[in-house]
Amino acid sequence: MKRENILTGSPWEDKMGYCRAVRIGNIIEVSGTVAIVDGDIVKANDAHAQTLNILKRVEKVLEDLNVGMKDVIRTRIFTTDINTFEAVASAHATFFKDVKPTTGFYEISKLVAPEYLVEIEFTAIATEKPLIQEGL
Repeated sequence: MKRENILTGSPWEDKMGYCRAVRIGNIIEVSGTVAIVDGDIVKANDAHAQTLNILKRVEKVLEDLNVGMKDVIRTRIFTTDINTFEAVASAHATFFKDVKPTTGFYEISKLVAPEYLVEIEFTAIATEKPLIQEGL
């Protein structure tokens, strides 16, 4: 099966030797993704805005692989503060209310930089296209 790597230009991709997402066949794995904290729309103390930023960015990555958020079957959410649950859950639901992937919500001691409150990993499976039979 063909392997397709999606790179986003992050300096960490070369530094660590990873890519944002990998697709092999109909399976897509998306690396842990943090928000782009700009201090204006996405602030270091706003878990809801960080989660929305992550979800929007990953939505674009999935589109580049010809799949969508509807194809996500699992998310893994890491936070540095378990008390952000309501804010993160609310943002997660804006994308997944009807899809309902499996998920986990984990408190960890730190992420790669102190301004990050949330990091999310994703697994998606591209829906198979139905076979078209000639003459039907």
